[in-house]
Parts: sequence; C-alpha cells; structure tokens
Amino acid sequence: MSDDASELERLPSTELHERAVALARHRWDIRFFWRLLEAIPAAEAAAGNLDASDASIAQASGLVQEALSAEDDPGVQEALRPLYIDYLTRHGEEGTPGGTERGEGEGA
Repeated sequence: MSDDASELERLPSTELHERAVALARHRWDIRFFWRLLEAIPAAEAAAGNLDASDASIAQASGLVQEALSAEDDPGVQEALRPLYIDYLTRHGEEGTPGGTERGEGEGA
C-alpha cells in the first residue's frame, strides 16, 4: 500500500466520501459515480440494511442523489471506504494525499 493510501486509511469514512465525491464532481467523473452506484447496494447489505440492498434500476435517480450527498449511515460509509480510497489514491487532489492528477488511461 502506498504512503498516500496509508494516509487516506487514517481518515474517517465521512471525510473520504466528501473528498472523493468533491473530486469526482470537479472532474465530471461519471465513471466514479457509476461505480459508486453499483457499490451502494452491496454496501447497504454489508451495513445490515438488507431491504435497502434490493435497489433496482428504477431507483437510480435516488441513488444518484445518495451518491452526491453525504450518506448518514456510518456502516454504509465504512463499507464504501475502499472505493473512496482507491479513487483518491489514483486521482488525488492538489494539496492532499495522491495529489497528482492522472487520467483514466494512466495507471487507472
């Protein structure tokens, strides 16, 4: 694990969520949001929210809103940590761990 990822591992899940979503918004990174939408049902199940894990494509608009806003359930945030850390490590933010901008085709 790189030093950048190690630094990110120490952050709370809510901070990881905020950083990853803010960076993806800034980059207009639909691919990240799609990955997040795909991961939410499994994260809901991992957090014990089995009813919520049955999300369907008809609920996509609600899931998009969920992905863009800070999730209130700490269990869901914990389950999504690897997604946030991976994204921030690969694409970074200026002045934060992983601070070099790399394109999808460059080591992504």
